[in-house]
Amino acid sequence: MSDAATATNGKAKRRPQHVVLVTGPSGAGRTTAIRALEDFGYEVIDNLPMRLIPRVLAGGPVDHPLALGIDVRTRGFSAKALAETIDALQTDPRLDVELLYLDCRPDVLSKRYSETRRRHPLSGDENPIQGIAREIELLAPVRARADILIDTSDLTIHDLKSELLHWIGLDEGDTLSIAVQSFSYKRGVPHGLDLVFDVRFLRNPHWEADLRPLTGKDEAVRRYVAEDPRFDEFLDRVTGLIAFLLPAYAEEGKAHLSIGFGCTGGRHRSVTLAETVAKGLATGGWRVSIRHRELEAPGGTRAPEIHGGRTV
Repeated sequence: MSDAATATNGKAKRRPQHVVLVTGPSGAGRTTAIRALEDFGYEVIDNLPMRLIPRVLAGGPVDHPLALGIDVRTRGFSAKALAETIDALQTDPRLDVELLYLDCRPDVLSKRYSETRRRHPLSGDENPIQGIAREIELLAPVRARADILIDTSDLTIHDLKSELLHWIGLDEGDTLSIAVQSFSYKRGVPHGLDLVFDVRFLRNPHWEADLRPLTGKDEAVRRYVAEDPRFDEFLDRVTGLIAFLLPAYAEEGKAHLSIGFGCTGGRHRSVTLAETVAKGLATGGWRVSIRHRELEAPGGTRAPEIHGGRTV
């Protein structure tokens, strides 16, 4: 949900601030869920002291949903205190509060602790299974109040992310952001690129006097590059490969993908390909940003960004 304004009787009225309280027994996947929600656009605050939660939410609405992580290590935590906090928040008309509870079977929790060799927060020097049983009993009243309950016993990390995606109503294109950029091999390959395509084999506008001062953002340069007999097949193969990979990356839980196109000077061929591919992805519904590194150098022109099919 967003904090967008809606018109009511001629007056602007804000939607309630969406807040998700995330809790559950230690080892059930609360941290994974919190990180996934952050990737999905939530502002996340983890282990905020109980008494500060109402004060933080009283600060006024923001333009994105909030996720607050709470567990037995949270300062001032008790099942009673959490229940009272939920009751108070849910009666506030400015807030839309949901409790997300990550559950898990005791035997699976015990196995997870034995595999990681971590100490359970309620076990002390005892066997983890004793602390697990104590925590499950402590959280029973909280579990009963859950608006969304996800049992992670048989889920992988990626399965849990998919469950969260389904719950908040997003699809793959909403969660994976793609950055496309052009660059010059003379200055080296930019750090952090996931996919790199060398387009120096295409005909080079640099050797045409009237095209040299232009860039791949100019129609004359684009036409010149596209007239290379290898251009169409290369573009088809590259876009086909990217279209094949994107759903797989999103399913794997990847939040960001960087794609680079490089040529000799970074001003003509690479820019042409980056512009063409980025606009195609945006038209397909993916969230895309575009950067032309060499055009951002002194005297260059910063490229626009494309988001969901719009150039801004």
